[in-house]
Amino acid sequence: QVQVAESGGGLVQAGGSLRLSCAASGRTANMYAMAWFRQVPGRNLRDFVAAIKWGTGNIVYANSVKGRFTISRDPAKNMLYLQMDALKPEDTAVYHCAEDSVSVRTSVAAYDYWGQGTQVTVYP
Repeated sequence: QVQVAESGGGLVQAGGSLRLSCAASGRTANMYAMAWFRQVPGRNLRDFVAAIKWGTGNIVYANSVKGRFTISRDPAKNMLYLQMDALKPEDTAVYHCAEDSVSVRTSVAAYDYWGQGTQVTVYP
């Protein structure tokens, strides 16, 4: 199993920046990809944000964040990051990181291990 834990959320004014971190532990040698998803309070859905192939660094972004968010990883430290710039109120959500041992995918169902999430609140 892989355990992941997010940190770095907070309250920020629109136009500002935040950097989220996700620490992975456990059987990290089998990790193929990691991703960020977000869930708006009151909605029973998690939306894909970005994913990265652990070995090569290939990246996929959701259209809604392309050009504003940057996903990165440090395999030596088993760390995943999400640099969020030009934040908008509609980016307000709980952000979760997740691990996939098979492929780089954008579906919630594809990911095996999830963190508890970190709250990001963007005010106007």
